[in-house]
Amino acid sequence: MECFKCNNCMTDDIAYFCPMKNDFVTNEKFKLTAIEKRRSGWKKGHPNYETHRRKTRKEIEV
Repeated sequence: MECFKCNNCMTDDIAYFCPMKNDFVTNEKFKLTAIEKRRSGWKKGHPNYETHRRKTRKEIEV
């Protein structure tokens, strides 16, 4: 089949609908990379965990 010249593929979107293929197509220009999640919060082994936890609980209660 020929392209219908709808210009959906010319837009700068991550995904678009192609009527020729009758399907959604992901744009090759956008390469999504997986971002590794990193926890930056306070953890239970941290030296000042208890004081930080108590301080934040007091702020919430007030």
